[in-house]
Amino acid sequence: MGRIRPRFIKHAAEDIVEKYGNELTLDYEKNRDILDDILEVPSITVRNRIVGYVTTLMKKEERIKLS
Repeated sequence: MGRIRPRFIKHAAEDIVEKYGNELTLDYEKNRDILDDILEVPSITVRNRIVGYVTTLMKKEERIKLS
């Protein structure tokens, strides 16, 4: 089983993928660098959790495209 994410992290990540999906990649490190410019999050932990979920969503989209 995976970790449970709060709703606000899911909503933030979904909005980011919707707006900036063409700039994002499947790599967590690159997405973190991209989102440093986009996001104004006071907590590094919250930022990292959002970036992790963004990366997960990008990987899901990639799997859908390939199938």
